[in-house]
Amino acid sequence: MDRALCDYAVKLTKSPQEMTRGDVETLRRTGLSDRAISDAAQVIAFFNYINRIAEGLDVDLESIMPPKQEPPA
Repeated sequence: MDRALCDYAVKLTKSPQEMTRGDVETLRRTGLSDRAISDAAQVIAFFNYINRIAEGLDVDLESIMPPKQEPPA
């Protein structure tokens, strides 16, 4: 179940346009209820949203977090 949920999260994060009904069916087959699948999708989407807002506005990290590494030029 954990592997399927992680795979779902990665796909929803990296290529949401490729999500299909089959992705939900895979989670159902692992024993997750529709409510649990909905909750997971909402949490994943919320974190993606918040991360994009923070990145888009170049929000400073909290002082306890290591500084962001800039990609090489």
